[in-house]
Amino acid sequence: MKQSLWSDTIKLPEFETLQGDKKTDVLIIGGGICGILCAYLLKQSGIDCILVEGNRIASGITKNTTAKITSQHGLIYTNLQKAHGKEYAQKYLYANQLALQEYERLAQSIDCDFEKKDAYTYSIIDSGAIEAEVQTVQNLGFPADFCESLPLPFATKGAIRFPNQAQFHPLKFLKEIVQDLNIFENTFIRDITPSKAIFSTGSVTADKMIVATHFPFINKHGGYFLKLYQHRSYVLALENAPRIDGMYVDADKKGMSFRSYDNLLLLGGGGHRTGKQGSNWEELNTFYKTAFPNAKVNHQWSTQDCMSLDSVPYIGAYSQKTPNLYVATGFNKWGMSSSMVAAQILTDLITEKQNSYADIFSPQRSIWKPQLAVNVLESALHLLNPSIKRCPHLGCALKWNKAEHSWDCPCHGSRFEENGKLIDNPSTGDANI
Repeated sequence: MKQSLWSDTIKLPEFETLQGDKKTDVLIIGGGICGILCAYLLKQSGIDCILVEGNRIASGITKNTTAKITSQHGLIYTNLQKAHGKEYAQKYLYANQLALQEYERLAQSIDCDFEKKDAYTYSIIDSGAIEAEVQTVQNLGFPADFCESLPLPFATKGAIRFPNQAQFHPLKFLKEIVQDLNIFENTFIRDITPSKAIFSTGSVTADKMIVATHFPFINKHGGYFLKLYQHRSYVLALENAPRIDGMYVDADKKGMSFRSYDNLLLLGGGGHRTGKQGSNWEELNTFYKTAFPNAKVNHQWSTQDCMSLDSVPYIGAYSQKTPNLYVATGFNKWGMSSSMVAAQILTDLITEKQNSYADIFSPQRSIWKPQLAVNVLESALHLLNPSIKRCPHLGCALKWNKAEHSWDCPCHGSRFEENGKLIDNPSTGDANI
């Protein structure tokens, strides 16, 4: 079944489609977990806001997460400290720990299978990088440690352990969070002006707007088509597999992840840049049949993540020229904690409160990173490709994804069904296939 176990085990409430013109203090565009948390925290702060979603809430990337809530985002802290100094790395850590604490607070009154778990980033090739990360994180004031032995079905060089992180059922959580929020579904925003968002049957006038559409869809500001690319990854939920306590990810982006939920083992991996060839579910199937020969696939699904130039999300003003337009994107595979970080920061910015962490996530920080050259080269190659099947976003040639039977854009990650119907943004329209 190519549907996540989250969406197969819970039904979210339905909301009406917006008709005509509306006015509000804050408009949130995008009904994934990030947009919903923004709406929730703004409402708690007494702000009048409307959330609009082009489809159903949580119908995009949110339903396809592996739902780990952690401030351990791979081996990020050594790199952050080298690039920006100890204070910067410490702020990133503390911002994500505060996000985890807020989830834990909310989960006390929500039945969402919230569990405290240790998080591990392991390596199968290099213990030195793990040891360096342990030292860095300990110097930042967090009690991480080195683990030599892991309950994984292959040998590793060790792992860094973050204690007391968490996992949950994201849609059970959202089912309660969305109660009493001002949400409109099947309301697809196609364009915005400085104070108005326009959809097919009307518009919303707002003093401030938040774009929480996973990949920002407004190209004329912010340069997100240069600052982001998208990465696909795949998940199997396995029955009759060993229960592995804790949450495990490989330091290598092409490695595998593990976590248990109920009686299932969630095995992730097979990742690749959207529009490129990858091993997808084939790699996972080959692996589990050897490692867990008695296991059986219960669910399988895929997801897509926006990757920033420097592994830090873009949260804040959409651009220098749009002071009342905000954005949250580039969560780099860590959408659960990053969504709460974004909601906390954006709520503070909109209510004009001081936020100690907003500066490090600013979308206006330098773009001169090695990944920028890769993104530019990919765009140039696929813009010059003579294929007649083009992405309506910025005109890149589409590539056929045989594993998922979709047309994918290798430039910015838009995806389309076999007949050209839009699946994933930043495109705002169907492709001519």
